Amino acid sequence: MAQKLERGHTRVQGFRDPEMDHQLMRQLGSVRYGGASIGECLALAARIGDADPASWVQAFAESGARQAADAAERARNGFAVSARDQYLIACNSYRAAEYYCAVDDPRHGEYGQASRQAFLWAMQWDEASCTELWFTQNGLRLPAYHIRPARAAGDRMLMIVSGFDGTLEESYLAYGRPALERGYDLLLFTGPGQMDTWRFNEASHFAPDFEVVGRQAVDYALARPGMDPRRLALMGISFGGYFATRIAAHEPRIRALIANSPIVDLHAYMTSFAGIDPATLPESDDFGVEDLPHIPDAVMNAQTREMSRNLMLRFGQPTFSQTYRRMGEFRLDAAALAGIRCPSLALVGDGEGAEPLRQWQVFRDSVGGPCAHWRFTAEEGADAHCQVGNLSFSAAVSMDWLAGALA
Repeated sequence: MAQKLERGHTRVQGFRDPEMDHQLMRQLGSVRYGGASIGECLALAARIGDADPASWVQAFAESGARQAADAAERARNGFAVSARDQYLIACNSYRAAEYYCAVDDPRHGEYGQASRQAFLWAMQWDEASCTELWFTQNGLRLPAYHIRPARAAGDRMLMIVSGFDGTLEESYLAYGRPALERGYDLLLFTGPGQMDTWRFNEASHFAPDFEVVGRQAVDYALARPGMDPRRLALMGISFGGYFATRIAAHEPRIRALIANSPIVDLHAYMTSFAGIDPATLPESDDFGVEDLPHIPDAVMNAQTREMSRNLMLRFGQPTFSQTYRRMGEFRLDAAALAGIRCPSLALVGDGEGAEPLRQWQVFRDSVGGPCAHWRFTAEEGADAHCQVGNLSFSAAVSMDWLAGALA
């Protein structure tokens, strides 16, 4: 019997687990600005077990190595565009492996460094120029990049800070590249506890006073020759919505703020995902990192264990309950929000849930300056957290608003 003709063997199929499916969508969304290919993402998904972080890490790490080797070969042959594009994809594959790898696993740092190196190799073949920078806080070295478009006046800059698990390189691929296309200099920076910082500081923990590194970033930006101090903007992604808002509340030199999405109370935000308030757990139900291997799968699956482990380690707390109590310090009151006088843009997705939508509204009602807003919908394919499913439309909304805000 003749074999039935098919167009291909790849199937459009995600995961039943909502979190892992979101991570797949995050990878697919990066296709728009050169961070992945649809076919490779779906081929990898077919090899990954549902809610199985170990298989995810292995699949994306192997893919990153293969893509980086291919990029190196193209670079040796002088194919600049091909080398750059493949290095960017390798960079994002390593980031995906880094995401699900426990932060106390030596491979976590290896994948993070591989992601960073692939990005720097890519930028060697790009028209834009990329400068590695370092800020400091409490003895920590905090990595940053200053990226300049090939043809721009150099008088305007967008500073971007990511969140819990985003990286400098992902910020470039998802949100920085569209700003670069519109003639902005980019300053991508990090603070204590963030993924990039962990690559160089093995025990770095999140700190609520993010204005410390924010002040250094603003100082650097305004010291650039030709920089117009009226055209300095700041964007916060995910948990970075808190970081950026905190900076703007303390830093009047910021002339426009984009919060995607606004987080004004991290404890309430994270509690909404847990379904309960872990800060109120009785001692008998509380657990630490060392307890995780002994929790049955029926109580907590492998993915939830890894996410809980990373949460405790990144906040530097011995137990899950104490981690959530620490989150209570990441909060902006009405007076702090009222102190934000620059124009601001509040972004949120319909699918993010009731608490993110509530905080989006609180931000809108409380900031002291003019506040524009956008609520992305499923019809736009952008209702997910940080609009990972439609980054180009997210860029259209945010960059067009920014052009008016800095005019």
